[in-house]
Amino acid sequence: MAGKLNKKQKKQIDALRTKIQKAQQLLSAAKSQPDDPGDITRLQQEIDDYQQQINTIQSSPA
Repeated sequence: MAGKLNKKQKKQIDALRTKIQKAQQLLSAAKSQPDDPGDITRLQQEIDDYQQQINTIQSSPA
């Protein structure tokens, strides 16, 4: 699966993984200090969306 990705797809996945890491850091901070309860839901949804985009790229033909 991942071995058949072209350079553009690999760059897209790398960028999405970076976004996931940043969102996870924000999510961790939001959970430890829940100023706005909507932040936790929003950040979790962002992470899920990024992961879905990665899955879509990996399952698409190169």
